[in-house]
Amino acid sequence: SSAMGSTLLLHFIGEKYKILQDMNEHLEAVLKEKRALRKRLLKPRCQDSLPIEATYHKCVIQLLTEAVTFIETLESHLQTIRSIPQIPTVMKNMDIALSKTQLLVMELEELTEAILKWREVQKEVYSE
Repeated sequence: SSAMGSTLLLHFIGEKYKILQDMNEHLEAVLKEKRALRKRLLKPRCQDSLPIEATYHKCVIQLLTEAVTFIETLESHLQTIRSIPQIPTVMKNMDIALSKTQLLVMELEELTEAILKWREVQKEVYSE
């Protein structure tokens, strides 16, 4: 059974190794794509840009401004959506914090009462 166990282990390690290899190849491909894209973005695009008539320049600038605003707003909305799953945890933590605060308030009230009583006793002792 020991031999069978080691065979299973080797098979499992082999599977893991294959998954890691696939992931590595995928990451290399992504990096290659990224490099190619960066090269394209750095290359001046003047030669293959479309000429825009002067009358439309203002419209194009407006459109680009709105596009940037849209992307920023979208990013903000996506951030909000991503944080939704954490809301129950946040609420639970807030409830716990509130309970602890209430306990502290009660303890503080008790302490205040004790101090006031102690002061009264001291006054009596000194007046005698």
